[in-house]
Amino acid sequence: MVVHRDTGEIEHKKFSNLPNYFRKNDLFLMNNTKVFPARLFANKDRTDAQVEVFLLRELENDLWEVMVRPARKVRIGNKLMFTKNVYCDVIDNTISGGRVVRFEYDGEDIYGIIDRIGQSPLPPYIKRDAEPSDKVRYQTVYAERRGAVAAPTAGLHFTDGLIKRLKNKEIKIEYTTLHIGLGTFRPVQVEDLNRHQMDSEYFEVSPVTALAINEVKKKKRKVVAVGTSVVRSIETVVVSGFQVTPKRGWTDKFIYPPYDFKMVDALITNFHQPKSTLLMMVSAFATRKLIMKAYREAK
Repeated sequence: MVVHRDTGEIEHKKFSNLPNYFRKNDLFLMNNTKVFPARLFANKDRTDAQVEVFLLRELENDLWEVMVRPARKVRIGNKLMFTKNVYCDVIDNTISGGRVVRFEYDGEDIYGIIDRIGQSPLPPYIKRDAEPSDKVRYQTVYAERRGAVAAPTAGLHFTDGLIKRLKNKEIKIEYTTLHIGLGTFRPVQVEDLNRHQMDSEYFEVSPVTALAINEVKKKKRKVVAVGTSVVRSIETVVVSGFQVTPKRGWTDKFIYPPYDFKMVDALITNFHQPKSTLLMMVSAFATRKLIMKAYREAK
């Protein structure tokens, strides 16, 4: 579906038609984050009760922030056994209801262990158990930098062939990084949107990408964000007017109506769940009225 926010026109096209809507020197920005198998299962060392351990982020070497389920059964001091030689000690609670754990293991690199024993963290709308093939299938073709617990799903539609067609048309492609966290699935539960707190997510906009954006804006060509995570990265690093600066760090930027987009001229995105921050962003981009019209037509 193609939604023209300037005219309100809605077209129904195949995704393979995408290059037809853009011209030489337009710039596509893609999130090159890579999903890692963050869902692990362990047994408590004394009771043998099974516990799900969902890795959120590494705080320092072998020290991780995690979510556990059932949370009421996991307390500070517990030891969670993944295999005979791999376990973690629960050393603290977090204000968000999670835990801080320290991994203990012999020899093998921790990421090698996670790759071996972890499962892909499929989104809640996929109603089946994870399969080994998901570690490859639930990735974009340009995924490179490990750190996400959810794929930038707008990018899943791109194939190597489609990217080649864009490049053959002299459309530029650059990459940002934003490691998508569990908060992407958390609905807004407050009436006053100013009170909604986004989870912080690590992002990077490299000097090469920042320069490409600034040059494209100077030439009045289009900046095309492939996914809402790219929008958050780019809009976070706007410094003045139509300029961005390279940056790495954490962003909790929440974009909702009304919002004046500084850098993004076109957005490639999926359909989103009600009350999600993602739906609010696209409503800010194309107006809620037009987005709801598009959703009704798609239904």
